[in-house]
This record gives sequence, structure tokens and C-alpha cells, in this order.
Amino acid sequence: MERMEKPLRKSDALDKRPKVYDLSQNNMQPAIMGMPILWFALFLAITVVTVYTGNLPAGMIGSLLVMVVFGEALGWIGDRLPIIKSYLGGGAIVAIFGSAYMVYSGILPETVTTNVTDFMTTAGFLDFYIAALITGSILGMDSKVLIKIGVRYFVPIFGAVIGAMVIAGIVGVLIGFSLQDAILVITLPILGGGMGAGAIPMAQVYSESLGNSPSYYISILVPALALGNVFAIIFASLLNSLGNKVPSLSGNGQLIPGLKIEEKKSKFDISKMGIGLLAALLFFACGHLLGAIIPLHPYALMIILVAVAKIANLIPEIVVEGASQWYQFVAKTWTLALLFGIGVAYTDLNAVLEALSLQYILLVAGVVLGAVIGAALLGRLVGFYPIESAICAGLCMANMGGTGDVAVLSASKRMQLMPFAQIASRLGGALILLLTGLIIPLFM
Repeated sequence: MERMEKPLRKSDALDKRPKVYDLSQNNMQPAIMGMPILWFALFLAITVVTVYTGNLPAGMIGSLLVMVVFGEALGWIGDRLPIIKSYLGGGAIVAIFGSAYMVYSGILPETVTTNVTDFMTTAGFLDFYIAALITGSILGMDSKVLIKIGVRYFVPIFGAVIGAMVIAGIVGVLIGFSLQDAILVITLPILGGGMGAGAIPMAQVYSESLGNSPSYYISILVPALALGNVFAIIFASLLNSLGNKVPSLSGNGQLIPGLKIEEKKSKFDISKMGIGLLAALLFFACGHLLGAIIPLHPYALMIILVAVAKIANLIPEIVVEGASQWYQFVAKTWTLALLFGIGVAYTDLNAVLEALSLQYILLVAGVVLGAVIGAALLGRLVGFYPIESAICAGLCMANMGGTGDVAVLSASKRMQLMPFAQIASRLGGALILLLTGLIIPLFM
């Protein structure tokens, strides 16, 4: 009688599979970007040599190389520092402020700083990243739930504004600030949607209404924005920790019950990702096209276009799936690179350090805390999860616009909420400019 072969156990089959190095798998050897840490160290060493010998390629190749390699290295360190990883944003905040310190201290050569700044701003890498996240995340939503959100989302945004103004007014009076300074100089700039859409036009409004040059008000507003952005990132990490400890307050990335980003389980397909890339570029271009005739930020118009296309079921399934795959690739591969670029191009440590008086810090913290509380409370009233509402409608009102949205959502581990973050930053910022014009006469 022939001896029967021993059946292959499932565990044996698993043992024979090729090993995959995944940073999320703690039971495997240390890895960065999914590769063995020694190989990444080699990549880092070569990058350092090219940077400090002046042989880094100019343009996109050199900039992206530095951003990816240095960003991943700083993120890896930040995710392993005891207090920082638990309470201060981990890799996200280290990537931002580590790179900002490299610029501030002169560690990063000026030519590299200039190249990265140009790549982030003139070349539009930030827009490229956000376009992918907005398109992929909205198209991946359940259209019925997307309709349910509707205008209700503006309720927690108003809650953030009211909460920030109330807490700032109380804290300001207690520590010696006038109500005018607490509201006009600190609170409204922090809630105004960043520099380009908030502080700069706000300084013009202040100049026309209160006198002095716009540059005078810019010098006052910038520290508030910078420090507010820091607190927004820190609070994002704390809210994520709170959600892990009190699950009833969090939707784990869902804004309301039933809203879930549908990450497709199908095999990643290069051609589909190419379609997703094209869809993201096209929707972004359409947002700019409409922006030429409609007085809204192109991001806001892009969000509306993608949402309408999703609700009306106008997009073929292959495009939806491609956009979802492209979104996942971009979020996984370039987030830390983008955060490094934000630190280089948008984070002025001088402005932050100049604002570090105890009273100023307490007032700015009060503004951000008020935005969190107001958005969480009113968000819950309309059926949103308090933590997601506080992050999207609260912290994304209190950060520095698009760059702050990326940092906040990365620190809170909720990148799929980018469309709602952009609504708070862009449409919420426009609301603050309107509110500024209405409030100024009350203080004159």
C-alpha cells in the first residue's frame, strides 16, 4: 500500500510564502517604507552625500528624493519617541518640525531648501497630493451617506467658531489681553484658513478698517497662525488617543455612522492607478476652471464637483476603483515626504519662537481648545462622532489651511477625512473673512 503524503498544513504554506517587510508588522525585523532598515540606511547615506557634496539633482527628482528619504527617517524616529509618539503627533510632528529646524539651524543647505520650497509651491506638489486624496476618498464613499451629511456639516463649523471665540475671550480677559486683541488679533486669524486665504486678505481688511499697513498686521497674525497650527497637530494626536480609550466617541475615521471609505480589495492595477491619477488631475483642473468665474476656492469647487459626480452616479466603476487605488498609493507613499516639505516651505520657526510667551501660548491653546469643544458638541447634536467632528470641523479650522489639514489628519490617523477638512479650511475660511468684516465695527 502506497504511503499517503502528509497533507500540507495551512501553517506550512504560510511558512513557504516569501517574507514581506512591512512597517506595520511589529513581529518582523525593523523596516522603513516596507524595506529592511539597513537598505533604507544605505539610501539615506547616499542621499546625505549627494546633498552635502552639492550633487543633488535640481528640480523634482532631487526635491522628491530628499523629501521622501528625510521625511521617512524623521517619521520613523518620531513614531518611536516615547512621549512624542503618544501625545504630540509622533512621526507627523517630527517630520514637520524636524525639517523646519533643519532650515532654521542651517543644517539643510540653502540650495536644497530653495528647491524643496519651489517644488512644494511653484511646482504644486501640495495640490497634487490633496487632489488625489479628495478625489479618491469622495468617490470611495457611499453616495447615500454623502447626501445625509449635506449642510449639517456646517453646524459643527459654526460650533468651532463660537467655541473658539468664547474660550479665547474668557482666557484673554483672565490673563490681561483686551477682548479686541483676543478676538481680532488671535482668534480670527487662527480660524481664517491659513496664509493665502486667511491672514493676507485679513491683514488687508484690518488695514482698511483700523489703519496701519497690511505688513504691520501680517507680522502680528503670522505667529498666531504658526502657534495655532502646532496646537492643532498636538490636539489631533490627543483626540486620536482619546478615541482609542473611549470608542463610543469615535468613528475611527467615519464622520457619521455608516460613512466609510470603501478601500477596494481588488488587486492593485497599474493601469487603474493611471486612470485614478488622470481623474484627480482632471477634477482639480475643473475646480480651477470654475474658480475663474465663481468666487470660491478651487479646492471647494473641486469637492463640490466630485461629490455631485458621485451622488449622480456619473463616474464609471473603473474610474472609481482607479481613484481609490491612486489615493491609497499617494497617502501611503508620500505623506511623510509632504510633511517634510511643509516643514521646509511653510513652517517658520522664528515666528513660532517669537510668540513663546506664557500668556500668548495660553490664549492660542484656548482658541484651539474652544474650536475642538464647539465642533464636538454641535457635531454630536447633528449625529456626527464627536472626535471626527472635532478634528474635521474644529482643528481643520484652527490650522494653516491645506498644509495644516495634512498634518492634523496624519497626526490623528484619519487621512480619509481630507474632503471634509478642506471644506472647513476653505469654505470655513471664507466664513471667517466675512465674519471679520462684520465684527471689526463692534471694536472701533
